[in-house]
Amino acid sequence: MNDSYYIRENGQQTGPFTLQEMFQQHLDVDTMILVPGSDEWQEASYVSEFFEYFEAQGIYFPTEGNLASFWVRLLAYLIDSIILGFAIALLASDYLEQMATLFTSTTITVEQKMQRLQLNLLLTAVFALYNTLCESTPMRGSIGKMLCKLAVVDADGRRLSVGRALVRNFTKILWSFVLGIGYLPILWSERRQGWHDMLAKTYVIRRDV
Repeated sequence: MNDSYYIRENGQQTGPFTLQEMFQQHLDVDTMILVPGSDEWQEASYVSEFFEYFEAQGIYFPTEGNLASFWVRLLAYLIDSIILGFAIALLASDYLEQMATLFTSTTITVEQKMQRLQLNLLLTAVFALYNTLCESTPMRGSIGKMLCKLAVVDADGRRLSVGRALVRNFTKILWSFVLGIGYLPILWSERRQGWHDMLAKTYVIRRDV
């Protein structure tokens, strides 16, 4: 019975290797592998027996079975909102007290309306920066996502670069102006992506499956 694996790098084929020997070859997701019983070379990221190997390196491939639902993502968002709300209240309580009048006053001037808009933009930007920093580190997601056992990854299962995380999270600011409509495709899209995910080519996956 053929249980040998082969690797092709720089046009050179090496092997045969047993499965255990393959785990010692410093595989990358793009490494081309010939698996037992197959005549077609394929990238290591598509070979199911190496999924745990890559997860041990912090690489979580987005698959049909591990994509996070809208509702668990909403729960993570609510947790983050509470955490950031407490943090902002502690660090900028005086400023928030002054700004609170903008939302409680029955009659406000044009200048106050602009101040209200600026405050909304500032809070949205803080939330976006918070998520960007978390997603581009080994955390692979905000505190809320970590508590819900979620991670944000690219198509290869890797954590996001700072640039990709910025694109993903600052695109969310646009949805804040249109009642969050960009999040709704998560409910029905095949890959459970919001418009910000589609633009940045990112996925939110569950770590516990």
